[in-house]
Amino acid sequence: MLKKLAGFVLLLLPMSLTAQVATATEGGGQGLSFGAEYSNFSPDWGHTRLQGIAVVGDLDGIFLKNLGIEGEARWLNFNQPSGETEQNYLIGPRYRLYRYHKFSFYAKFLMGGGFITYPNKIGTGSYFAYVPGGTVEYHLNHHWAVRGDYEYQTWPAAPGLAFTYPRPSRGLTPNGFSAGVSYHLF
Repeated sequence: MLKKLAGFVLLLLPMSLTAQVATATEGGGQGLSFGAEYSNFSPDWGHTRLQGIAVVGDLDGIFLKNLGIEGEARWLNFNQPSGETEQNYLIGPRYRLYRYHKFSFYAKFLMGGGFITYPNKIGTGSYFAYVPGGTVEYHLNHHWAVRGDYEYQTWPAAPGLAFTYPRPSRGLTPNGFSAGVSYHLF
């Protein structure tokens, strides 16, 4: 009986030594996560700060280990002293620059549409936006992470609010911070 048990253990030993896959030991591979954030942005005029919520989706490790795609939708509809609002719908690449223990640091470059209602409802507009930014994530466990984000948006075709005649408009450059949580599906 003891010889049969020892033979069975020796037979299974090589399989147990190779059972762990490389991505589990390296912490890489593909990942899909969704999250929500609270945002505080400067709309690029006056001393107003627009606030609102955002939803974010990230798909990491598609082509390269550290390269992924981020998509976000943001609605800055809170704290509207003169009725102004901004929304944007953006997508683009993000790259993990560095990982240190439970922290991950990302650079991103998103593009998409920005939609605005100007103060005192003097007009509305929709404009192309390109957005460099950065994100820091702190992983609480395998699924949950808290995240902080900064974006510097450029809306080159937006007329802005300054009375620039006869000078041309420089566009709008809304920028701000967001903080939230994300849930990693895998």
